[in-house]
Amino acid sequence: MPPAKINADKPHLWKADIAASVDQFNRWFMRFAPEAFRSTRVKTTEYVKAALVATDDLHSLDAETLKANPGALPTLRMCTAPPLAVDRLVGLAGANKALIGSMEDGKLAKRMSPELLAQHLGSVCRVLSELLDRDIFPWLDARKSPTAHERDRASTIVADRLCSAVANPIMRNAQEQRQLAMIGDFLEKQGYRKQAHPSGKPLKDMESGTYTFRMNLSVGKKVVVNIPVDVVIQPKKPRKDRLPILIEAKSAGDFTNTNKRRKEEATKIHQLQATYGESVPFILFLCGYFGSDYLGYEAAEGLDWVWEHRIDDFEKLGL
Repeated sequence: MPPAKINADKPHLWKADIAASVDQFNRWFMRFAPEAFRSTRVKTTEYVKAALVATDDLHSLDAETLKANPGALPTLRMCTAPPLAVDRLVGLAGANKALIGSMEDGKLAKRMSPELLAQHLGSVCRVLSELLDRDIFPWLDARKSPTAHERDRASTIVADRLCSAVANPIMRNAQEQRQLAMIGDFLEKQGYRKQAHPSGKPLKDMESGTYTFRMNLSVGKKVVVNIPVDVVIQPKKPRKDRLPILIEAKSAGDFTNTNKRRKEEATKIHQLQATYGESVPFILFLCGYFGSDYLGYEAAEGLDWVWEHRIDDFEKLGL
C-alpha cells in the first residue's frame, strides 16, 4: 500500500493553505528581511574596502593588481556606471568567459598561459577604468587619495549595489536558515537529537531518533552523483524499510519563480526512488508563494508536503 498522503490528496484545502502560507511569508519578510539585508551589507562593505585597498583606491587598476586579487572583480564590476553584469563585461572586454567566471569565485583560470592571461586581464581593466563611476570616487579626478569619509561612503554605495544584485539569494538563504531552525526546534521538542550520519554507512543504518541537516545522498547506478537533502530524520520507531524521512525546505517570494523551478523537486524524487525504492519518503516543507499550479504538478509527480504554518503535520510521518 502506498503511504497515506498528508496534503497532496486534499485539494479542497489548498486555497486556504496557499493564502495562509503567503501571509506567513509576507509577515516574515516585513519583519526580518531588512535586517538580513543590512547585516549582509555590513559584511559586503568590508569586502569592498578590501578591494579598494588592493587597487590603491582604484589608482592601480591594472592586470598585475587584478591577477593578485581576482576576487575583487565582483566589487569592481559594481564600481562602474552603469554597474556591469558578468556577461556584459565579457562582451565589452572580449574576455574569456571561463576566466571571468573563475575570478568571480576568487580564482584564476589554471590552464591559461601567462601571456594570454595578461592580455585578457588588461582588456578587463581597460573597460573597468573607462567606466568607473567618478561621482562615487571623486578622488580620482582630483588625483589624490580619498579621505576616510570618502572611502566609507563609496564602499557603502558599492556594497548596496552588490547586495541589490544578489538580494533574492540573500533572502532565500535567510529564509532557509529559519526553516531549518524551525524543523530542528520541532524535532528537539519531540525528543530527537541532531547527529551526523557517517558518509560511509548505508542510509538505512542511520540511528533511530536522530536527524541531520544538508546531507549528500548518492543516486544513480551507471553514473553516480550526489544530491543534497536539507533534512534527514530517522524516526524513533524506524519504518519497516528503515529508510529515513527526507525533507526539502522550500520558500518563495512570488508565484512565478516556483512554477519555473517545480521540475527540480520532481527530478530529485525520481532519482531517489530509482536508487532507494518507490517507498522512499521525500517531503517538501513549504512557506510562501506556492500556488495551485505548483501543488498540482508536484502531487502528480508523487510528492507530498507539509506547510510551515501547520508544522505539526510532521507527526503524521510517524515521528
